[in-house]
Amino acid sequence: MSYSRYRSRSRSVDSSDVENPGNNLFVTGLSSRLTDRDLEKHFSTEGEVIDASIVLDPWTRESRGFGFVTMATLKEAERCIKYLDRSVLEGRVITVEKVLPKDC
Repeated sequence: MSYSRYRSRSRSVDSSDVENPGNNLFVTGLSSRLTDRDLEKHFSTEGEVIDASIVLDPWTRESRGFGFVTMATLKEAERCIKYLDRSVLEGRVITVEKVLPKDC
């Protein structure tokens, strides 16, 4: 019985790896004037963007200065980190890094 428990835990670990395969990026330093579309356009220079979203304050609906971008592949995400980290977007220097797993 403990063997099957172990296997089910293993499956859940595997599924979390699928949820966060490394192509999700955390972007900081964003201008308050920036839109999701602007963010997507900037990152599309390095590959296919699956999703780009800026985090908004729930009360004021203004940008909190950071967002998330999901690239189609890990290789494209790594290219974004290499070429877009410390790039200038809307007059602001942005930082780009991989999203850390939830258990970190």
